[in-house]
Amino acid sequence: MAHSPAEQHAMARALELALRGPRSRNPQVGAVILSPAGDVLAEGWHRGAGTPHAEVDALSRLPEGAARGATAIVTLEPCNHTGRTGPCAEALILAGVARVVYALDDPGEVSGGGAERLRAAGIDVEPGLLREQALALVGPWLTAARLGRPHVTVKWAQSLDGRAAAADGSSKWITGAEARADVHTRRAASDAIVVGTGTVLADDPALTARTGDRLHPEQPVPVVIGARETPASAALRAHPHEPLFYDTHDLSFVLDDLWDHGLHRVFVEGGPTLASAFIAAGFADRVLAYVAPVLLGGPRVALADIGVPSIDRAHRLHVTERLPLGADTLFVAERAATDTVIAGRAARDGTEGES
Repeated sequence: MAHSPAEQHAMARALELALRGPRSRNPQVGAVILSPAGDVLAEGWHRGAGTPHAEVDALSRLPEGAARGATAIVTLEPCNHTGRTGPCAEALILAGVARVVYALDDPGEVSGGGAERLRAAGIDVEPGLLREQALALVGPWLTAARLGRPHVTVKWAQSLDGRAAAADGSSKWITGAEARADVHTRRAASDAIVVGTGTVLADDPALTARTGDRLHPEQPVPVVIGARETPASAALRAHPHEPLFYDTHDLSFVLDDLWDHGLHRVFVEGGPTLASAFIAAGFADRVLAYVAPVLLGGPRVALADIGVPSIDRAHRLHVTERLPLGADTLFVAERAATDTVIAGRAARDGTEGES
């Protein structure tokens, strides 16, 4: 069955509603309930762990029986498990909904399967409406759900010949103002921004997301990895969020702890040593390479050893975007999503099957 114009409009609205929910280990989900004639009956979104899911939030705004014969438009497949909240598939069945249209399948072994349960109850189910737009919204969460750890973006700026700084260590500024503004936009879309102690001591970064001279409303949590002490006067200590410090080089431990803090979009911006470590460990899900048309030469390369002894062991990435930014160019590249779902870590509303 084709999607009606009313359903397409409602899904676009549901994606807008999803953005009202908090960014956390749980996906941002929106829902719209349509009457059989295509009129909007109710709207809802997920407000965080332990609160009603988007579908239930929307249904709760209707009188009993008002959803009978209606269509539920949801950005993510209704869940099929019980945690801190009940299964949305069952709530839709009990409400008498006749049709469910959703954008993305739920990847969780625990939480997935809602579509099958709905179909078994005689409800018409149609997946895939505005799938690409929904992927843009929750793509990092899907990676986190598959892997049971945060989605990791590794960013660096480089010269055309692959240098991150001149021979004397100076690097401000390789790229221009447009590229730097783009970085701040992407920082604001992240849950955490990660650097090493070397970057903190050398550059004293604030690790904030800014629009011009103003702080962006959304700020990533600053994270520092390394054994050296961060000075009490460091700029990042004035960050709106309390910084997290990790006196370890165990990146798996760091990512697990960030996951447990509810931080699943991680932005690594810590210089060649830290960037190389994340890539070598296989934790770089997305790479942002800002390339400036300048030549620097010298030893200060953008990446160090990433564990590639020969060309057949190269990290092959898929370039998803080439974005001109003034004189510079941003290359966005991602690795293939070949990892399987980790049971219990992929459930909506938290880890280990809790919701």
